[in-house]
Amino acid sequence: MGRHRLQWKVSRRSSQLHARPHEKTKTDQIRRVDLSDALLHELKELKKKRQAEYLAKGKNEIPEWVFLSRGRLLKDEKRDEGCQLDMHNVKTRHFHKCLEKAGLRRIRFNDLRHTFASLLIQNGESLAYVKDQLAHSSIKMTVDVYGHLVPGANRAAVNRLPSHANSSQPTFACITN
Repeated sequence: MGRHRLQWKVSRRSSQLHARPHEKTKTDQIRRVDLSDALLHELKELKKKRQAEYLAKGKNEIPEWVFLSRGRLLKDEKRDEGCQLDMHNVKTRHFHKCLEKAGLRRIRFNDLRHTFASLLIQNGESLAYVKDQLAHSSIKMTVDVYGHLVPGANRAAVNRLPSHANSSQPTFACITN
């Protein structure tokens, strides 16, 4: 999966965050990921706060990126404030420390994507919805990776079949006689 830049293009009607590919991806498409109401609220608050900060600095516009660098931290750094984050820096300086502080084992950043998909499935979301959220090119890929997580799928499918005692439909017993 390529890295994506998250931009301030949160749709009020659809509650989606748009992500533009940072690097060349297979499909080179903008990704749309649904957001919970709580996360949407937090992002809107962050945007208001950022707008106020930039207005106080005499700037009318905020950078298009959701997560920004703090700018020059050392005299010899040439990074400007408001640039997109360096993901290696985020992982090593922040993400791994957060995991450690929470008492969690070290995982890859991309494992969060798998956790997201797994939680959706365990909460009963369809594999088709998970496919769309992960931007998989085919449902086959989603089923191959996550199909085993569908809780009780095989047993539930069999239990949905009508029993021959309660059904007016012909059963195999009538066909074989």
